[in-house]
Amino acid sequence: MKTEFADIKTVDALTIASKIENISLVEKIIDEISATFKISPDLYGNMLIAIIEAVNNAILHGNKLDSQKNVHFSYLIKDNNIIFTIRDEGPGFDYNKVPDPTLPENIEKPHGRGVFLMSKLSDNITFEKNGTIVNLHFILK
Repeated sequence: MKTEFADIKTVDALTIASKIENISLVEKIIDEISATFKISPDLYGNMLIAIIEAVNNAILHGNKLDSQKNVHFSYLIKDNNIIFTIRDEGPGFDYNKVPDPTLPENIEKPHGRGVFLMSKLSDNITFEKNGTIVNLHFILK
């Protein structure tokens, strides 16, 4: 579905079953967006890593690898901004309680790095609906 307004374009880009191999489909869309909008290599790298991490989290943690559940990927372009939205069909999580992986007591822990990484690579990150939706904001420079 594509909706266009004067300076806003929203694209529901993809719905995938919760299988790790489907992440490559999201990568292809990011490549297409990068080429279309002539995104710099640095911004492309940040977008790719943050979005792939969000999709991976949706598949693994949100939908628990249940291939009957989907991950929904869309993006909104407005002015010099692009916002990617990744939504899973899981129960959600308390994103305010994700431990800081840079603290000494968490260095060895395997969880919490994805959200930290997404927050550092995007210009802004927001969560909605109990953490089942993540929005990654990037400024197109």
